[in-house]
Amino acid sequence: MNFLLDPNISYLILVGGFILAVLAMFAPGTGLLEIGATMAIVIAGYSVANLPFNWWALVILLVGVFPFLFALRRSRNIVFLVISILAMIAGSIFMFRTNDGRMAVNPVLAVIVSILVAGFMWIVATRGLDALKMKPYNRTGKLVNQVGKARSDIFHSGTVYIQSEEWSARSSKPISTGTLVKIIKQDGVILEVEPLSDEDLQSDL
Repeated sequence: MNFLLDPNISYLILVGGFILAVLAMFAPGTGLLEIGATMAIVIAGYSVANLPFNWWALVILLVGVFPFLFALRRSRNIVFLVISILAMIAGSIFMFRTNDGRMAVNPVLAVIVSILVAGFMWIVATRGLDALKMKPYNRTGKLVNQVGKARSDIFHSGTVYIQSEEWSARSSKPISTGTLVKIIKQDGVILEVEPLSDEDLQSDL
């Protein structure tokens, strides 16, 4: 477990956990992303507990989220995105320290990872926001009574594949992965589904 006490490895694991957590929010119901994010955060927590850690650097990272969100809302203003990236770089470099107080994370690694993560987050967030704006406007109500396929186990949450798209879904009863489902209600970007009955199958035929 000594390799987990390497500041650079700990930093990468922490970043990986953050990315998995974000992906889990945009693709709920699979379970794998949630498990991966939890494991990465637990491992990173072990490193934080056993390495000299600058909490003020974590504050800088968290503060850097606000200009990122502001950039998304202000017509994708690139200036605020740059400010967010700079905050991410500063927080990353000084996150861990050596016993004599020097920065422990490789600055080059911190710069490269910060830029890549910010770019990835920007793409995911902008596409997600665009999808939220488009689906209710163009497809509201048009999926009701259509047939799809459960991409994950569905109960209170899950995902369903219909008309070449994945949608968040819920059901009043448990539905197993791979089951054909019928959309009975559309609430914005969330579909309420039920298992496809034998009568529905015969009518389709």
